[in-house]
Amino acid sequence: MNYWLVKFAPFRYSWRDVLKNGKFEIYSVRNPQAKNNLSLMSLGDQALFYHSQEGHEVLGMMKVIEEAHQDPTTTDSKWISVTFEPVRSLENPVSLKKIKCEPKLSEIGLIKQQRLAVMRLNREEFEMILILAKA
Repeated sequence: MNYWLVKFAPFRYSWRDVLKNGKFEIYSVRNPQAKNNLSLMSLGDQALFYHSQEGHEVLGMMKVIEEAHQDPTTTDSKWISVTFEPVRSLENPVSLKKIKCEPKLSEIGLIKQQRLAVMRLNREEFEMILILAKA
């Protein structure tokens, strides 16, 4: 199983929308590295949902329910989308500030590549964010 962090602007699609609709399809990803990360996702992979641009916090956990497929916002076949379903909301949102204060998370893409919308986490990083949600 792989672990991911997915960023999306809440004014486009929020964690509340994910819960209400029972799924989330990430679309309009145009960064090649983020696109490559989407193509590496497999059914059942776990992902954290992060509000970018506003809020700057991890709010929930999801799992991949549909692997890479055509991005519905374009007819250009080089751009892909992945669909997730919510697993659960975190006990407490984990802010970017809190993540930056945790030495074990100093190398994650959220810190090192701030504009990257889809990033891999290792299991320890994923679990550390879940631990921070309980604090």
